[in-house]
Amino acid sequence: MKNAVPDNPAAASVNVTADLPATPAKVIVGMSGGVDSSVAALLLKEHGHDVRAIFMQNWDDDDEQCTARQDYRDARAVCDRLGIELETVNFQREYWDRVFAHFLAEYSAGRTPNPDILCNKEIKFKAFLDHAKQQGCDFIATGHYARRSDFDSDDSVKLIRAADENKDQSYFLYTLGQRELASTIFPVGSLTKPVVRKIANEAGFHVFSKKDSTGICFIGERKFRAFLSEYLPATPGDIIGDCGTMLGTHQGLMYYTLGQRQGLGIGGNSSFDEAPWYVIEKDVVNNRLVVGQNHDHPTLLRTGLDVHNVDWCNAASDPANTAKTAKVRYRQVDQAVHVKLSAGNCLQVTFDKPVRAATPGQSIVFYANDECLGGGVISDFADSDTHHQIN
Repeated sequence: MKNAVPDNPAAASVNVTADLPATPAKVIVGMSGGVDSSVAALLLKEHGHDVRAIFMQNWDDDDEQCTARQDYRDARAVCDRLGIELETVNFQREYWDRVFAHFLAEYSAGRTPNPDILCNKEIKFKAFLDHAKQQGCDFIATGHYARRSDFDSDDSVKLIRAADENKDQSYFLYTLGQRELASTIFPVGSLTKPVVRKIANEAGFHVFSKKDSTGICFIGERKFRAFLSEYLPATPGDIIGDCGTMLGTHQGLMYYTLGQRQGLGIGGNSSFDEAPWYVIEKDVVNNRLVVGQNHDHPTLLRTGLDVHNVDWCNAASDPANTAKTAKVRYRQVDQAVHVKLSAGNCLQVTFDKPVRAATPGQSIVFYANDECLGGGVISDFADSDTHHQIN
């Protein structure tokens, strides 16, 4: 027999303000087995919505390093406690074709992709949303830390940063358009992480203290290099200093990213001082890794970027002219930005101050105050602009 959800456990000692529809709706929650989606389901049920849940199987769970089996058991335990149905849906083919194949192609080309952003676009807010709509739901819900504009508004839906700026995940959600945003609820977006854990604890969820997932989901506990080598052949090459000196051998350009300091294996050269080395360029044509000893090496600093594969949350609002700030990494502080449209769904972006280690394949995301407008993928740098001349 399933345990009933406790009477309003969230209200016991926590003031909860959730972004939820005012009238009862049919909602399917994407359950990950973590604390955030668990509390999302709880808040929806407490507010009188017809709640069901889906556990997405995106990777081969026979992989010993994959945590999907334990995550499913955690999701099942929470759903049993809440008395809601949990369905497992296999999206492995979609994930391989739409996310992982792109991941491999980008690394093969010397770029550094962000699979979490593509997973959100192609799986969680496409394959999952399509499946949920076929089941007759009004909304899907996730445990993402983000907000959307008022459910009662007749205007277009806006994607808003989370109340907890340390957990805000709008950077990873910039590809969501109006269809996706209008069909999605972010129940924990107005809460802080400590409050979410407190709610889960008071509700009796054993996942209240579960560690947040980090890194790339399909790699699990394995070392990144070991995982990638299973799918892509590594081609070692020279590590060259910015002065042209041969310093060592890299294990394959795909294992390195711009601005990287750790794992270069070139310390102790008596010809140079003891200052740390940083990756400043990946010379794909010559299979060379170029390094320099200045954290803010000129080659790492850029005031302009070309951007492709642009997605706007609401293209009708002229977001390119609205953008005030942008970030080229998840944890980066917002930078003042100017955006110009160019041909082929591309942008030319300039910053008031140089940004460090903007990386081809990663995303730049634009904001107008707390509203996430959209973003795109940073293009390869032109040789004439960034290539460091080496003798």
